[in-house]
Amino acid sequence: MERKSSGVMQGLGGTVAGGLLAALSFGAQAQQATTPPVAPLEGAQSAPSPGEMQAMRQQLEQIKASYAQEIRRLRELDMQMQALQAKVNGKVPPASSIDPSATAADDMPLPAAATRIAQAPAPRQADGNYAGTAEEAARAKEAMRSVADVKQQNQALFNQRLTIENSISYNRYDRKQFTLNGFLALDAIFLGNIAIENVESDTLTYNLAARWGLSPRLTLNVDVPYLGRKTVYQKGGAGGSAAAIAQEETTGTGLGDVSLSANYKLFGEHGRWPETVLTAGVTAPTGREPYGIPWKVLERDDDQFIRFAVPEEQPTGNGVWQATLGLSVVKTADPAILFANLGATYSFERDFDDIDSNPDTVNPGSVQLGNSYYFGAGVAFAFNERTSLSMSLTERFSARAKTRYDGTPWIKVIGSDANAAAFNLGVTYALNQKTTMVTLLGIGLTPDAPDFSLAVKVPYTL
Repeated sequence: MERKSSGVMQGLGGTVAGGLLAALSFGAQAQQATTPPVAPLEGAQSAPSPGEMQAMRQQLEQIKASYAQEIRRLRELDMQMQALQAKVNGKVPPASSIDPSATAADDMPLPAAATRIAQAPAPRQADGNYAGTAEEAARAKEAMRSVADVKQQNQALFNQRLTIENSISYNRYDRKQFTLNGFLALDAIFLGNIAIENVESDTLTYNLAARWGLSPRLTLNVDVPYLGRKTVYQKGGAGGSAAAIAQEETTGTGLGDVSLSANYKLFGEHGRWPETVLTAGVTAPTGREPYGIPWKVLERDDDQFIRFAVPEEQPTGNGVWQATLGLSVVKTADPAILFANLGATYSFERDFDDIDSNPDTVNPGSVQLGNSYYFGAGVAFAFNERTSLSMSLTERFSARAKTRYDGTPWIKVIGSDANAAAFNLGVTYALNQKTTMVTLLGIGLTPDAPDFSLAVKVPYTL
């Protein structure tokens, strides 16, 4: 098939090349037939008369006009040839494959421009693809692979049917808390217990995602995470001694909360306006909720008050339904790619058999996590059509959660609000025509964000 296409293209090239030469010959013959010959000077010593100068000037203008018309015809034929070859091959190459002589010819003196076009070889073949017009070249430039990969990571691609994405991410949390349980005597002496609590958490997540382009404006997405968590609890002041430290480790693995979402392109990138995409999604509580998990009591005081207790296993989900609505924009400004997003997540109320963290009691009730609002902005630099480097800042604000025991009013949970900000660095590299590798490093900027996070994503386009 490739041989047949090559033969067809060679035939087209020969046909159009013959047409170009015929156009040149026809133009020259027409010019000779319609333009009277220039009368030579009668002698080197004799000065031309004003009438002869005027006649020569008119003849020169006629020749220039005819010459310019033939050049325009040749250029139109050349661009039509390239457009035809682009349609036959069904691809558009980068803008660099266009012969710069086609655009520079307008700025040359007419004889030089004609020489460039007349001596130019047949249109150059770049991997069997051609750019037909300046508009197609601009679109090809915007469709560079690195730009497409950046768009895919920040919103969605709408020109593909199905993309399967495998990703692995690692998050590290480390929280220390100093606790004083007592009172201050004489404004100088503390009487009571002093405890130091430290919580270290490591989370490894594998996420399988599918992106399905239903139309040039609509894409459906599904994300299925599988989590593995390990949390180490350390508590100072064990046994009533400030020097003693108790430690316990718990783990948890299982399916996380599955998310379904849709991306709708509101506006395509045009002039100064960025590409704008609206995202709506819902997260189902398919993971193990953090409510009702049995607790392990490690230490009690003389009054049987629990000093140190930890959950027997770690949760893998939030336990409630959530809905998300967001907006993202992407603007190419060669060689940079600017992107930003903002949105909000609403958490629905849900009832549980036990919402009390005290291992000795069981209290059924309702939980409603606080709504959260997020935004982010960044810039990516396309080094070439395969590689890009991105930098971004993301931040998420979460309101306080609320709980309600059966038959009691709602109570806000003190300390449940959060402000998680992170600085992210990413490198995107196209492994081949269908596969891309994305690496991300996140650095936490606030106590509520992970200390750092690492992620590797590999989208594969079918």
